[in-house]
Amino acid sequence: MFAGQSIILMLAIPVAGAVLSLLLQQPRQVLTTIVAVSAVEMALAINLWAAVLAGPGIVTAAEQWFYIDAFSAFHVVVLVLVFLLSSAFAGVYFTNDAEHAFTPPVARRFGALWLGSLAAMMLVLASNNLGIMWVGMEATTLLSAFLISLYPTRLSLEAMWKYLIICSIGIAFAFMGTLLAAASMQSGGAVEADALLWTHLASADAHLDPTLMKFAFVFVLVGYGTKAGLAPIHSWLPDAHSQAPAPVSAMFSGFLLNTALYCIMRFVPPSQHALGDGFTNGLLIVFGSASILVAAGFIVFQRDAKRLLAYHNHSVCKSLAFFAVGRLGQRFGSHEMHTISGALRADTLWGIALLVSLLALIGVAPFSIFMSEYQLLRAAAGAGAWLALVLFLIASGIVFISALRHLIDMVFGEPQAHQAPAREGKLSVPIVVVAVGLLLVLGLWMPLSLSQAIGSAAAVLAG
Repeated sequence: MFAGQSIILMLAIPVAGAVLSLLLQQPRQVLTTIVAVSAVEMALAINLWAAVLAGPGIVTAAEQWFYIDAFSAFHVVVLVLVFLLSSAFAGVYFTNDAEHAFTPPVARRFGALWLGSLAAMMLVLASNNLGIMWVGMEATTLLSAFLISLYPTRLSLEAMWKYLIICSIGIAFAFMGTLLAAASMQSGGAVEADALLWTHLASADAHLDPTLMKFAFVFVLVGYGTKAGLAPIHSWLPDAHSQAPAPVSAMFSGFLLNTALYCIMRFVPPSQHALGDGFTNGLLIVFGSASILVAAGFIVFQRDAKRLLAYHNHSVCKSLAFFAVGRLGQRFGSHEMHTISGALRADTLWGIALLVSLLALIGVAPFSIFMSEYQLLRAAAGAGAWLALVLFLIASGIVFISALRHLIDMVFGEPQAHQAPAREGKLSVPIVVVAVGLLLVLGLWMPLSLSQAIGSAAAVLAG
């Protein structure tokens, strides 16, 4: 019901919330506003996803400038879920931040940038026009950069500028790829006004210039891959995670990087249509294999817990891990792993959250990532991609052993000096219970409706 209007509302409400945040006088009012906006967005996202699955498979608005199919609807739900959990955690984190004062000016700036980033990411997911999608991606860079240096220090400002410069260069590459994709369609005889619409570019009837499309995909992969943190163009990633406040790190990892991956995947169907599967899949495998190998190498020697998490990827799980490290960092006064020792005894709730989230991240059964990795191995074996399979197994083994060693030291080690446990806010337990529950339930039992919805999302990319 009202599915088309839901798209418009999901774009407008965060913008209105961002403006309202600038007018509020108390930090608590700002934190309440971002939770309320995220909750409304969650209700709209579920309504939108249900409409896509129950109807013809798409929902459009504004004469198809906004277009939601099963693939984008799935991402919208994940986006808003991560944002709702992160917004709730922001209330816990900032009200217990003894190191920095969450003053009204800081709160207003945070609320405006936070909800502005949500609107920009939603614009990326809802856009049928690849040019507008690029504008949304650039907006996420500009808005989220200043969240890294919410509390300006030498290191946070350095991380912010590194993120801003490197990602802006990447976005410029993506812009060139978008123009080349449009040019490839015009070379095939398309109407100029329709050349940037994904529905036309990915159509089976589209006539695309193979040479231009090949260059387009390379530029897009490198450009958006920079924002997604793919190796070897990931150098901004650990610095931004280590310096940003924990809720911001959770949002970055939980979905901002996935937004960039979403943009890459939108270019896969037209690229495969023009060039066949070999070229496109080959590039994705190369960058994916390089990324997991580089991550494995850095995880072995990592000392900072937030930088350790920067080299993992999973929306809900990684968000929970950043929540735990953020609160434990406040308790111990540092994010250094040798300092966060004996976390389970120092803070039972967040110690359990850290234990569960890291076990899930490294693929321990019965968590959902275990099944994801199993499916990846099956797909690689079925496709005969033996080199990629071997590299994945080697890198995964290194990550498993190294991260498990770090986890044992942090959770079960000898406790260091730390602050006495403060009274947790009302939202702390629900945040941990919901996140852990999702990881366990989806690992043990995948509802048929959810499995079909994920299948529908994958079918969009299959063409």
